[in-house]
Amino acid sequence: SGKSLSVLLKGATVETKIAVFKGQGIRKTLHNDEWWFVVEDVVLALIDSRDPKQYIQRLKQRDPELGKGWVQIVHTLSVETEGGKQHMLCANTEGVFRIIQSIPSPKAEPFKRWLARVGYERVQEIEDPELGTKRTKALYKAKGYSDDWIEKRMRGIAIREELTDEWKKRDVKQEQEYSILTAEIAKAAFGVTPGEHKELKGLKRENLRDHMTDLELIFSMLGEAATTEITRVDDARGFEESRTAARRGGEVAGTARRDLEKKTRKRVVSSTNYLTEPEGRKRLEKK
Repeated sequence: SGKSLSVLLKGATVETKIAVFKGQGIRKTLHNDEWWFVVEDVVLALIDSRDPKQYIQRLKQRDPELGKGWVQIVHTLSVETEGGKQHMLCANTEGVFRIIQSIPSPKAEPFKRWLARVGYERVQEIEDPELGTKRTKALYKAKGYSDDWIEKRMRGIAIREELTDEWKKRDVKQEQEYSILTAEIAKAAFGVTPGEHKELKGLKRENLRDHMTDLELIFSMLGEAATTEITRVDDARGFEESRTAARRGGEVAGTARRDLEKKTRKRVVSSTNYLTEPEGRKRLEKK
């Protein structure tokens, strides 16, 4: 997954042009709202040869399946370099992992073992979903989130899954449709779009919900839980009917939010940001 890339590339979650991996600069660029990494840089960090271009050609010859699918996992993209923008071969997280699997180098072995471990854990989670929940909680805890926040976040994940399961049953299947419906709920609940909400918090690609305050999480849950119930009661079918239900569900949370803001004279939508860096958390605590 995209989140797992931070395990592979130190600094990949930091909004800079260079991700550092064992002292080797690995350049990256945003494409279709996800990070793509310069293939030559990744390969160079894992081999002893100083000629990554030649090595990549041999790699594709040794692994015919990799060579056959190369054009699907690797794209030529514009990347910022010290000498200005250049067009370079790049791969996303999944592509980078596939390439690493084909590199017969001792430096690549730790990542291969890590990938095997992740695969093993995923199989375990399929057999026992509770394990996945426990691991997610542990990850949030390690990032410095409070137990109370984690419980709300986990409850929000469960409510979200219940809603998406309901949409699937009602012929809403495309990811783009999910995004539109989610935005409808959020806009009605908070008075701002998810994009505007992220901009307020100074976020780019980070998960908005991972940076919400307790109240923001609560109203997100209310909007999605209300949407699930309205969808069922109205027996909404297809995208357009589900969109109407989403707006109405979001309005339930929006009405409650405005009532709270009136009574407290404080806005629920906040610029407060649960940063993953310890320095960021300290700055928040001082505010």
